[in-house]
Amino acid sequence: MTAAEGEPDPDTSEVDRVSEKEAAAASRHPEDESEVSRTTRGEQQASNEKEKSPAASDSGEVDDEPDTGSNQERRGRSPRGTTADPEDPARPHSYRRSSSFAPNQCVVVPRAKRRGLLGRFAIIPEVESPYEYTNRTKWMITAIVALAAGAGPFGSGIFYPALSEMSSDLHASPTIVNLTVALYMLSMSIFPLWWSSFSETLGRRSIYVVSFTLFVVFSILSAVSVNISMLVIMRILAGGASASVQAVGAGTIADIWETAERGTAMGYFYLGPLCGPVFSPIIGGALSQAYGWRSTMWFVTIYGGVSMIFIVFGLPETLANKRKPLSSSLSMAGTADDQQQQLHRVVSTTQSVKLKTKQAAAMFKRFFIDPLRVLAYLRYYPVQVSVYSASVCFFSLFILNISIQSTFSAALYNFSGIIVGLLYLPLSLGYVVASLFGGRWIDYIMAREARRAERYDPTSGKLVYLPEDRMKENMWLAATLYPGALIWYGWTAQHGVHWVVLVVATFFFGCGSMLVFGAVTTMLTEFMPHRSSSGVAVNNFVRNIFSCVGAVVAEPLITALGNGWLCTMVGLFAWVTGNAAIWLLKRNGPRWRAAMDQALSEKK
Repeated sequence: MTAAEGEPDPDTSEVDRVSEKEAAAASRHPEDESEVSRTTRGEQQASNEKEKSPAASDSGEVDDEPDTGSNQERRGRSPRGTTADPEDPARPHSYRRSSSFAPNQCVVVPRAKRRGLLGRFAIIPEVESPYEYTNRTKWMITAIVALAAGAGPFGSGIFYPALSEMSSDLHASPTIVNLTVALYMLSMSIFPLWWSSFSETLGRRSIYVVSFTLFVVFSILSAVSVNISMLVIMRILAGGASASVQAVGAGTIADIWETAERGTAMGYFYLGPLCGPVFSPIIGGALSQAYGWRSTMWFVTIYGGVSMIFIVFGLPETLANKRKPLSSSLSMAGTADDQQQQLHRVVSTTQSVKLKTKQAAAMFKRFFIDPLRVLAYLRYYPVQVSVYSASVCFFSLFILNISIQSTFSAALYNFSGIIVGLLYLPLSLGYVVASLFGGRWIDYIMAREARRAERYDPTSGKLVYLPEDRMKENMWLAATLYPGALIWYGWTAQHGVHWVVLVVATFFFGCGSMLVFGAVTTMLTEFMPHRSSSGVAVNNFVRNIFSCVGAVVAEPLITALGNGWLCTMVGLFAWVTGNAAIWLLKRNGPRWRAAMDQALSEKK
């Protein structure tokens, strides 16, 4: 058969070989002779139909041949007929094939047609339905996104052991130096609004590539800062660049994992941003003690560069291909005028100015107003309750982070920078334990609640999951565990108890807080399934504002009140309001979600 036309070539012996295979198969298995003949006749009939309707082959659609086992095997082994040629426009633009990343049934996008910046360099191919990736591929994508998500928190935690040296080197007060951490976290709360908005139209991959390029550049400039002002500004920009994965990464997880498995996947994904504080203080303490505080910024630069390499060569586009071109959305305001101009082929100066003004206004709205519209999701009660639960926990976390650094480096303990960094390890070990087991626990709870309520899809027979089912006994436990651990830590630190007792408390704080973060993030992707990264961006916006406030007020409050009373006040507040939020969602969750779904559907 010729490659371009798919017609039989009289100079080849393809038909003879098929006949020989059919005869051989019939001789070995006489009972299968009719089936082999039918398969061969079906292939010939499909070829004749393609010859009769050449327009169908140009439409870019995959053939309608049934996906039987023999057909799938033939698709995976032979480049003829069913495998698309991206260099030939007459061939289908997407095709089925077998690979180590996607099963035979998966429709793979040709390399030349892949979306996103530098998309053709990705080793993992883009597919039309990301749910169809093999589990191994899904875990590879999850690992890459988790690695990238750790860049932002890593850049924050690596500074803690070096704050004293930085204050001396740049001739700034400790409070001003703490602004490099506080404003970094503030930028991580604001910039995701733009990253998530753009990712819903431009795709996930392009946002990753652009943001991490900027992150590397601003990290280099942070490392060579000559004064505290330059450092603060560069840190703000670096934090904003690194924050893209905080929102877009959760969207990627929702793109590839179905609801029944998403809790487990989200738990592993959160190992990245929450393990950043595990290793960053340790590495920061060792580097600052050996080479000075600037070496911490060079390490962050290297981390960002490695993440960038994994993104470019390992991360495909996962957003569903349902978006309109950006150029069309920017020119919608001037569509009527543009059509009139095309009809008459006459463009007056006044019309031209009017059209350009409308396009500029549309562009301004697209790039500056629309990203802020995601904050309007806070008017929905399920989003409010979920975001608050995570935010008050994040505030408590940053009170604890600052307290660990100031307490163990003070005269009572007087530990070195590297030892102080190591004392963050139990906190992050709690993150790891809760991530490994908490996600599976949440998925089990969801399935249990669906079976208990007998919620089955009438067509597929699968269980129907509801987002609020993720806030059950797991959240009751978490909302008590981390406030109790914070109070435990505060009074033992106040009285100078042996450091082992303190770090055990931080371990339980890590377990409880991770259960909260994992459940809330997963719920937000399910409350807004078509705007998953926007929901997570709202969460990051609010919780990082809380963390920024915590980083700023922690040191003065520790000095004024002491660790015991400060941690007691914060812990009791988090316990009361956190449990109240869970109770409200338990009582009103179904009604609130139904009203939210109706409002979002009407908005469409």
